[in-house]
Parts: sequence; C-alpha cells; structure tokens
Amino acid sequence: MFYNNIHTRIRYVFLVVLICLIICIAKVFYIQVFSYQKLNTLADALWSRKLPIMADRGEIIDRNGKVLATNITTTSLVVIPNQIKDKELTAQKLSEILGTDYDDMLKHVSKKTSIERVHPEGRQLSYEVAEKIDNLKLDGVYLVKESKRYYPYNNLLSHVLGYVGIDNQGLSGLELYYNDYLTGEDGSIKYFSDGKGHKLELAEVYEAPTSGITLQLTIDLDLQLAVENELENAIQKYEADGAIALAMNPKTGEILAMASRPSFDPNNYQDYNTEIINRNLPIWMTFEPGSTFKIITLTAALEEKTINLFEGTFHDSGSVNVDGATIHCWKHGGHGTQTYLEVVENSCNPGFVNIGFTLGTDKLMEYINEFGFGKKTGIDLNGEAKGILFKKEKMGPVETATTAFGQGVSVTPIQQIRAVSAAINGGYLYTPYIVKNFLESETKSLIKAINPTKEKKIISDETSSLVRFALENVVAKGSGHNAYIENYRIGGKTGTAQTVENGIYSSSKYILSFVGFMPADDPEIVVYVAIQNAKNVVQYGGTVSAPIAKNIFKSAIDIFDIKPSKDVIPKEYTWLDTKYVILPDVVNMNLDEAKKALKGFKLEYSGNGNTVIYESPKPGSYVKETSTITLMLN
Repeated sequence: MFYNNIHTRIRYVFLVVLICLIICIAKVFYIQVFSYQKLNTLADALWSRKLPIMADRGEIIDRNGKVLATNITTTSLVVIPNQIKDKELTAQKLSEILGTDYDDMLKHVSKKTSIERVHPEGRQLSYEVAEKIDNLKLDGVYLVKESKRYYPYNNLLSHVLGYVGIDNQGLSGLELYYNDYLTGEDGSIKYFSDGKGHKLELAEVYEAPTSGITLQLTIDLDLQLAVENELENAIQKYEADGAIALAMNPKTGEILAMASRPSFDPNNYQDYNTEIINRNLPIWMTFEPGSTFKIITLTAALEEKTINLFEGTFHDSGSVNVDGATIHCWKHGGHGTQTYLEVVENSCNPGFVNIGFTLGTDKLMEYINEFGFGKKTGIDLNGEAKGILFKKEKMGPVETATTAFGQGVSVTPIQQIRAVSAAINGGYLYTPYIVKNFLESETKSLIKAINPTKEKKIISDETSSLVRFALENVVAKGSGHNAYIENYRIGGKTGTAQTVENGIYSSSKYILSFVGFMPADDPEIVVYVAIQNAKNVVQYGGTVSAPIAKNIFKSAIDIFDIKPSKDVIPKEYTWLDTKYVILPDVVNMNLDEAKKALKGFKLEYSGNGNTVIYESPKPGSYVKETSTITLMLN
C-alpha cells in the first residue's frame, strides 16, 4: 500500500513538473516569436538615445522643372541634461551666445528629460552662432542638422506656394494643402547610454531621413515672372489698392500663372500681417464682375437661340427703364440701332438687359449655375470663396436686368476665368488645378500624374464658335481694342465695376478688369486681369487692364512659341493708335514695281539685282506704317 502511494506521488510530481516545463517552453516561445519586437524596443529604449535629424520637405517645381520652393540646411541646439556636469556654466555660456534669458536656458539644461530641444531660440541657427557653440565643447550640448524652407524667388507666387512654420509644417497655400505629401520622415543619430544617461563608448547608428515628395506644378515660371512684373508696374503706375492676374489653359484647366498684390515674402512671413499672407485674392476675393460677366449672358442667349448676332437689332437710346428703375448706358445718348454683335462690341448695358429678358430669369440663372458660379471651383488650394448670387425665387425684373450685365452678383476671379474658358473651348467646364505631378524626391521619377477633370459640356461647339467670334470683334473693333496684337487673333471683354462700401456703390472706386484669350480660333491661353481702385487714370477696364493683358499675351507668344494667325480681323484704329497695315507681297516684282507697291515704307536692300527674291517681314503680315522693309535682290 505504501509502495503504491509513493509511485502515485512520483507520477503527480512528474506531471506537475512536466506541465511547468511545457508552460515555460510556451512562454519562451511566445516571448521569442510574438513579443520579441516589443520587448526589444523597450529594452533598447532604456539604454539608447536618438538625436533627431529633420527631413527635407519635398521641393516644389514648375512645369519645366525650375525650382520654386526648396530647402537649406541649418543647425539646431539640443541638450542632454544628464550629461551636463555644470548646468549653471552651460546655461550661462549658451544664453550669452544666443542672447536669451539665463533663467530660461537653465530650465532647458535642467529639465528631467532624456533629450531637450532648445526651442525657439536654439532653432535654425546661423553658421556663426553654431560655430561659437561648437567651439565651447560642452558636455551634453549637441548641434543637429535641421532643414529650413527656402523660396529662391521671394515674393513670386507667394500666395500659391504659401509658407511653413518653424517646425516645417505647412501653414498656407500648397504647403498646407499638400503638407502630408511634402513632409518627409525624420532620421536620427542613435547613441547608447547607461541608466544615468551617461554616454557609452559604443558605435553610433545613423538613421537617414527621407525627403518628402516633390510637387510639379502646372505653373510656368517664365509666364509667372511676366505676370508678376506687370502687376508690380500697374501698382506703381496707378497707385492701385490691389491687383489680380490669372492665366489658364482653357482646354485642361491648368493654371499657368496666378498672382496678386499685395504680396509677401514667405521666407520672412512673420514681417506681414495675416490679412496679407492668408488671402489669396484670385480664389478668395469676391466682387461684382461688371461687363466681363456679359460673356455668360451672351453665351446663354446664343445657345438658347433667343438672339441672332447678325440679323437681330436693338435700339439704344442711352437708358432703359425696368420696373421704375433707370439703367444707363455708358455712352451718353446711347448707341442708336445696333446689331447684337455691335451690342457686344460696344458693351451696351441696355442691350444686355434686353438679352437677359429674352432668356428670362429661370434660364439666365440656370446657365449662371451651369457655368459654376455660386459654388467653389474645386481648385487644389485652401481658402476658396463661393461668391454670392441672387436667389432665383427673390429675383424681380430689376435683379434679372442687373445680373445680365454683371451687377448685383458677386464672383471670384477663378470662377470668372473658368466660366469664360468653358464658353470659348467648345463648351466644356474643367476643374482648375495647380499640381500636375507627384515626383520621387531624389530621382524625380513619376509617382502619380494628375489628369484634367472635365466636369460637363454646357454649350454646343457652334455656340462656342460664335462667342469666340463676337469677343474677337470686341478686341478688334470695340472696347477691348487696347489688347489687340497685330498678326494674332485675340478675343476678350472689358469690365468696369463700382466697388461697394458699407452697402453703397462708390462713385470713385472701381475694379477694372479684362478677360481675354488667344488664338481666338483655337484658344491656348486665357488671361484675367483686375485692378482695384486705380488712380489718376480714366476708370475703364479697356484703358487700364486691357493693356496689361496685352503685355502678358506678348510674353506668352514668346514663351509658348505661339505662331501668327491667319484671317486676323483688322483693327478699327482711333487717332491715338499706332496704325498697322498689311504688307504687300512684292516677291518676283522688279525693283520699280516693288517701290510703287511699298510706297510709304522705308526700304533697305541686299544685293544689286533688279528682281526681288525675298522680303522681310513676311508678306501678308501686319506691320507699322512707315516701318522699314528689307528686300533681297537677285
């Protein structure tokens, strides 16, 4: 009996030991397989420390690869309090070099933490300051690499690019909108210390930072420079309160240039107030568009066939009475009887009131909404405004009349240029956009491309063609003649809108605008210009903004190599204009015949024969009267 009990106890003990052994093996297996990473990280954290190395933000480049925003390397100060032997002396030395308060620095070096970043006084140090700190050779004091955002063109494209804070986080513009893409992954220098924080003589481990993604924009730097220069000249010439310019590809929605005044330097954004740095006027500012809005009314009427440009007529007596309200034409006494094409050329308000009434309130507002007014365009920038429209159910005859010629409604420049693009590109409404490609930071290889977003087709090709023709006549024969460029087909519309102050229209302050496109038969670029409260000049969009747009078009001709056009509508010149005439073709004529054909021009000759074999400029092009013509003789 006793013998059996012993064997039973032995079996129980063996079973218990076996179970314990199995549990131990299972625990070891669990630790080695499932918990290894966690425990290893915890253990590593007890005796390793990391000095941070900030990653570079992704660059921002233009459509041709030219750098618009990049990074420069600076240094920052970090301290490891446990390694500092004489905290008072260290605080004194550092505060003297940095020019900061001693007590604040003493708090930094005495903090109960493994690593302390001296912020903000120790951030983004100059080379001279960093060298002074390095020469001290103080225990526990380290200088680490830090990346600082740098904008090589200063104020250029400032509201679009935006700016970043001291921690390299985007605070406005593209820097904010695409911050997650632009932000890289920080690296570090890992060193090892004992339980008291004293550095061990073990090899340091360098963990390289990873730069953010590069953004390639639709912006063309050369065109942007031209636009910025024109706005700067306008501000100085007219002492204007503000200025806006936009250029867009009407076939894709790509923004080619965007600028406004006042602007700021994102390298020193702290020097400007928030109203300037946070308001991107081309997408934020809303105002009554004036006559540039007539393009939408005209387009709607042509699409609905409520008017005929060539056969329909309207008599303008100088004003029109709508429900007791008198609406005047800009021309005293009116324009008399006009075709509707002439109504457009003359920018006649009573004529456009009539066009609005042929549509009716419902149809007019339907098209205004179809062209994207009253809502955001969806451009990839923060801070876009919606604008303000009349509520259709509250519109009477007066509201319909004023809306037809661009008064009483409020729109943004980006809405304007998008809507005009749809009117002249065949009828397609595109979402405007600025970022074209996402590129790998080092190799610049393509990660992701952004394709144009065609939202819908609003009007027919036939209507769009008629709109282009009408607006080309506005530039050749009407209020937009100051935007005319010889040998190039340009269409456009001027706008002169009173500004509203405290709910009342100002009698002296205007927003003078022009929107135009070229070539008129197949538009490649649309330009919008608006000048706010220009001084010492006649207050018309055709006088102030059209010449600015003309200069931008001239730059675009060179930048995009836009060829001269055929079938240009001849300009109707005023006595103030420099006149251009079509150059006769004298090639293969004898010299006497050529001289007669070119009477009034200055002639230069190459060769000594009697027959013209070459003529410069080319025959058929528009040239200034009395200009010099070169003839090559056989």
